[in-house]
Amino acid sequence: MENNDSRVAVIGIIIENSNSVPKLNEILSLYGSYIIGRMGIPYEKKNIHCITVVIDAPQNEINTLCGKIGRLDGISSKAAFSNK
Repeated sequence: MENNDSRVAVIGIIIENSNSVPKLNEILSLYGSYIIGRMGIPYEKKNIHCITVVIDAPQNEINTLCGKIGRLDGISSKAAFSNK
């Protein structure tokens, strides 16, 4: 979905409460048309999971997505934006 107002960003997600994963997947599915790729890595030593999502969307959509993810119990997220 090419858009002159869109930005490419990487969203880092850390999951500490696996009970929130179904809701996380539901939220990510809503933004599926913007998502370029997604990679998840379990880190058993700390009993957490890390997900990286690469997205191309308007900045307000990315901010909204991060906000929705950040409100989930035991899940945190941060976005890093490209300059293009």
